[in-house]
Amino acid sequence: MGELAAAFGVSEMTVRRDLKDLERDGKLTRVHGGAIGHDSEPPFAQTAVERLEDKNRIGAAAAKLVEDGETIMLDIGTTTLQLARHLRGRELTVITSNLAAYEELLPETGIELVLLGGIVRRNYRSLVGVLAEDSLRQLRADVAFLGASGIEPGLDVMDTTMIEVPIKRAMLKLADRAVLLADSAKFSMTGVVRVCRATELQTVVTDKGVPEPSRAALADAGVEVVAA
Repeated sequence: MGELAAAFGVSEMTVRRDLKDLERDGKLTRVHGGAIGHDSEPPFAQTAVERLEDKNRIGAAAAKLVEDGETIMLDIGTTTLQLARHLRGRELTVITSNLAAYEELLPETGIELVLLGGIVRRNYRSLVGVLAEDSLRQLRADVAFLGASGIEPGLDVMDTTMIEVPIKRAMLKLADRAVLLADSAKFSMTGVVRVCRATELQTVVTDKGVPEPSRAALADAGVEVVAA
């Protein structure tokens, strides 16, 4: 602790406070005398602008799958945020753990918002944990819109953040239809945990850059592919 204080020219009290804040945000684990850093995910604001045009088209196409009066579940993520932006002015019920989507839809008086409880993941603006999972189990929806970190060639839908996966799996079970929102780059990406098989989905909304073998495999599995 003293070495860190000397290196940065601050007091040990300041070092302890800053380490506590970083640990709270999941960026490190404090140990005796210092801390161990984590490989951190990029911040939400950075991810939100990556491939933004593709995500916006996907969000617009997904919004067309929603009928007025329906109840939908919105997963965390930046593509589901684009869907939320295209739901403005609609008459719906939206259940979400996505704080960015919640903020987007808060002014929309025609949308009944149901925000899950739980622990706030500040870096990715989401709600996770047993409180979120338990509250979700009390609900049902017509459609669940999910995000993912990657889709493997064998059609496994993958995610990189283990703590988010129980929410995704619960949404799958509690909705009549499951729709995955994934831009074409996700078909060359993977994750550490399998969320589901693509055959558990009814629809995948993507962009026109999706590899043809992946498109054909989804069609063969009976999954509708909407290319925005």
